[in-house]
Amino acid sequence: MTIKLLLFGLGLLLLVKGSDYFVKAAASLAKKLGVSEFIIGLTLVALGTSVPELASALAAAFRHQGGLVLGTVIGANVANMLLIAGLAGLLAAVRTRKEMIGRDGYIMLAATALFCLFAWNGTFSRLEAAVMLLVYVAYTLFLFTAKEGLQEQYGFRQFLNYLFRFQYLLTIKDGVVAGFGRGKKGKAPGVAGRKVERAFREGVVKDLLLMAAGGAAIAFGADLFIGTAVYFAGLLKVPPVVVGASIVSLGTTLPEMSVTVSAARKGFGNIALGNVLGSCIANIGLIIGASGLVYPLAVDRAKLPLLLGFLFLAGLLLLVMIRSAWRIRRWEGAILLAMYGAYAALLVFAIA
Repeated sequence: MTIKLLLFGLGLLLLVKGSDYFVKAAASLAKKLGVSEFIIGLTLVALGTSVPELASALAAAFRHQGGLVLGTVIGANVANMLLIAGLAGLLAAVRTRKEMIGRDGYIMLAATALFCLFAWNGTFSRLEAAVMLLVYVAYTLFLFTAKEGLQEQYGFRQFLNYLFRFQYLLTIKDGVVAGFGRGKKGKAPGVAGRKVERAFREGVVKDLLLMAAGGAAIAFGADLFIGTAVYFAGLLKVPPVVVGASIVSLGTTLPEMSVTVSAARKGFGNIALGNVLGSCIANIGLIIGASGLVYPLAVDRAKLPLLLGFLFLAGLLLLVMIRSAWRIRRWEGAILLAMYGAYAALLVFAIA
């Protein structure tokens, strides 16, 4: 019991400190590469904090536990939209921007609707999983093509055009991701210029190493937390379905919670909300896509309608909150938290 308590505390410590270093390194990297903090939150930060969900989902898929994969993703996204966004808004009013609705918010809601449609019959085929993975890959590449200051030209309609016209293939071919450093050309020649370039490269490497170390700490801390939480749930004789739908999904979203709250309190509102939206898209696209390709996912359909309905409602409510005065105010954060309390009650009284 003492060892389990120590591991529980160590897991929480790794999550908090790991997320702190991760956010600082991500913000520093964004400035060096000329990428906005919002894009970093939507891609690198969101993907890094989704590692626990991805690892656990793949492990469950290899064991043919499709219900665990679907349930964890649904629970994780509901926690992202309600618990994490609500907590961030309650602690520090989070400012938002119009492109959160015009691009990322609508993409998140559309991806959620597509996920609900595919999962409604209780199965997720490899073809459906491939479609979700394609949406995620196209979305990520679309972000890298967006130019700073021209957000209105990279909205939801433009993404649909980018997706259905297979323009992401051209993005891959042209090497947009590798071309981030092009803006650093033209530095002063000679010894001084070489010193600046070397310092820039060393700074980027340092930031990447810090992000890798922070991501590893987040993933390891989440793993410790989940393991000890499941142990104590068994000790207290909590039904397994409640453990899977609540503790597992909540445990795997702790990295997102740590990163988002830390970013909000440091004033990086774009990273905070970008991480929430990006994590939801990553969970639906990357995690479901990768897991479903490993093995088709299946779950008892009788438990799905309420969960899927609540998931879509949570996404819709979050977008309304984002659009309201273009910031999530403290009272709105409290509403989101209250909705998550209703979801927890739904799990305990209706699902279990």
